Amino acid sequence: MAELHDLPRPEGSHRNRKRLGRGPGSGTGKTSGRGQKGAGARTGTTRKRGFEGGQMPLQRRIPKRGFTNIHRIEYQLVNVGALERVEGNEVNAETLRDHGLVRSTRKPVKLLGEGEIDRAVNVTVDRISESARSKIEAAGGSVTLIGSAAE
Repeated sequence: MAELHDLPRPEGSHRNRKRLGRGPGSGTGKTSGRGQKGAGARTGTTRKRGFEGGQMPLQRRIPKRGFTNIHRIEYQLVNVGALERVEGNEVNAETLRDHGLVRSTRKPVKLLGEGEIDRAVNVTVDRISESARSKIEAAGGSVTLIGSAAE
């Protein structure tokens, strides 16, 4: 039976180390593969990320575009079909969190119309799509909006 220390090592798994600065015959003598002078030849220094040798770097050649809207509201999205997993007929941020459909009760919840629902549920959310509202009301449920959408 073969034992661990008898197994041959896979081809190419062990490469000899590169011996630097050991004369012209080695191929890596004198400058040890670092070229001539400059930052790359010195010890302890590195050129900053994106440096292209003095050429205008890519991140400065590309034009700036767009902006970040500081008033953006990030909704937690839940589809109507996922409400089948919620027991009871009251659905709000707390029950959605308890059933693992949203992560937090602090961020607003938006209900979308993907999937089907066949029982009446009373939904209390921050936003709702038209298709989701029609599916819930067709099943005999009701929708209550809270937050800024309620006004």
